Order: sequence, then structure tokens, then C-alpha cells
Amino acid sequence: MKRKTSCSTPFITMLRIMVIATFLLGAAAVFTAFSIAFSAAEIQEDDTATDAASKRPTASAVLENSRVMPQETQWNLVLVNPWNFIPENYQITRTELKNGHSVDERCYPDLQEMMDDCRKAGLSPLICSSYRSKEEQEQLFQNQVNRLTDAGYSQAEAESEAVKIVAVPGTSEHQLGLAVDIVDVNNQNLNETQENTQVQQWLMQNSWKYGFILRYPADKSEITGIIYEPWHYRHIGREAAEYIHEQGICLEEYLELDLSL
Repeated sequence: MKRKTSCSTPFITMLRIMVIATFLLGAAAVFTAFSIAFSAAEIQEDDTATDAASKRPTASAVLENSRVMPQETQWNLVLVNPWNFIPENYQITRTELKNGHSVDERCYPDLQEMMDDCRKAGLSPLICSSYRSKEEQEQLFQNQVNRLTDAGYSQAEAESEAVKIVAVPGTSEHQLGLAVDIVDVNNQNLNETQENTQVQQWLMQNSWKYGFILRYPADKSEITGIIYEPWHYRHIGREAAEYIHEQGICLEEYLELDLSL
């Protein structure tokens, strides 16, 4: 006896095949989409890392933008100002001058030659301040603050104004032993009248020849952070002093140019 077959059987079989195929194709599509998304995420992460790495300075760039000063000149180019403190454990060997003054022994020969030549020109220069200890600088600063508070300034105002006149301890070049205050014996006032004396006129024209500069010029106060002082001279070495004199710049500007080389 022959088995009866239904015309629906092939159709059902075909339908099953289509369902299975659709499922398999759908799974493949999902897998493919997931793979593409995952790859895209990896690419994006790689691009982000590459961008971050490109913005990060390389070791060679750091070296190119830094400068180690030559050992023989480093000591006389130390920058000390309201924003740069004296290096920790900074030590010098001092040479004693007359009147109880002293300076770093390394700048003494140039200082002595400058003073001798100034006297040979018939003038009378007088060193009224040289090396100062931290304790001496602290006392000078506090004295200035006290004078201002006595004049009616608040404590905060007095301290803010005092830093324009007397360096905060740790930021005074006198603590380096490389700075001297020189006045005319006929005018020993530390004010702007000093610039009109013959001694200051001579020093302003010739100090660079001995490695000294007028450290706080009238037109550089915003850069140096110190008011005009036509009596304060700093030893920086003859080569640097000549360049600063020729260009009409201050030490901060010189070091900026120097460090960019």
C-alpha cells in the first residue's frame, strides 16, 4: 500500500530551510557588525593614544629646550629675584674687604680692578653694602615693613610694598656675595639722586668692562621686580656683561635669550 503524501510537506520543508538560513545569516550579520564595531573601537583607541603621544614632549625635545650652563660661568649667572630663590645649600668662599664688607672670592679681582680704575679717574667710590647673611636680610626686610606700618600701611600692604624696596630673604643678590651697593662718597644717599653723581656716571659707562652690570635699571622694574637702584651692581662675568650693555637689556632678558639658544 502506497503511503499518501501531502502537497504541504515540501512547502513546510522549504519554510524550515528558509528560517534556519535566515537565523544563520542574521547571526553572521550580528557577528560581522560586532567585529566591525570592535575593530573601530580599537582603531579609535589607537588614534587617541597616538594623539596623546604626539602631544607629549619627547626626551630629545626636553633636552633641546634646556641648557646646562658651562661650569666656569654657572656661578655668576645664578638668577635671584622675587620669583627665583637662592639655590638650597648655596655656599661661597668670601674675601674680606675694608669696612667689614666681603664678596664671593671669585668676583673680587674684577671688583678691585673696577674700584681702582674709578679712583684713578679722580673719583671717590664707596662700597656701602656687599654680602649679607640670611639673618641680616631678614632684619632689613622687617625694618622696611615696620617703617611702612608706622606710616599707616596695613601689615599686608606694608609687606607688599616692602618687597619692591628690600628683597625678601632668600631672593636678595647680596646673599650670593656677587652684588655690591656703591655710592659716591660725596652723596651716600640710596635714592635716585645717586645717578647724577660722577661715580655713578663712570660706573654706568664702565662697569661692564669688569663683568658688572647696573642690575636694576629704571626701565626694567616690571621685569626685575625691583625698583630703580642706581647704586646696585651685580657681577655676571665680562662676556655676559658686555652683551647686556650693548643690547640695553637686564639679566632676566639675557638669560631668556641664552636659554632659547
